[in-house]
Amino acid sequence: MQEVYNQVKKQPDFQKLVKLRKKVSLTLTSIVILSYFSFILIIAFYPDIFSQKISPDNATTLGIFVGLLIILLSIFLTGIYIYIANKKFDVINNKIIKKLEQ
Repeated sequence: MQEVYNQVKKQPDFQKLVKLRKKVSLTLTSIVILSYFSFILIIAFYPDIFSQKISPDNATTLGIFVGLLIILLSIFLTGIYIYIANKKFDVINNKIIKKLEQ
């Protein structure tokens, strides 16, 4: 088992896969963390911004709307990750498996 692991680890495609996954994961995670922390910091230091009503007739505030957008952003970024995983990660992974089967 250790031999197979060492063979996989030495593959240039495996190293490419690890770097690509790390880059994509860190980028998407940074976007989510930045949006969540920005939301919390604005609530903490500038509460008047998010306490504004969207319209005079509506009781919904800007904070509720932005919070919903952040949740939707997280779902969207998850979809982006799934798309990249299916289009790029799986292709590289299958290439590694085919090389090892030879």
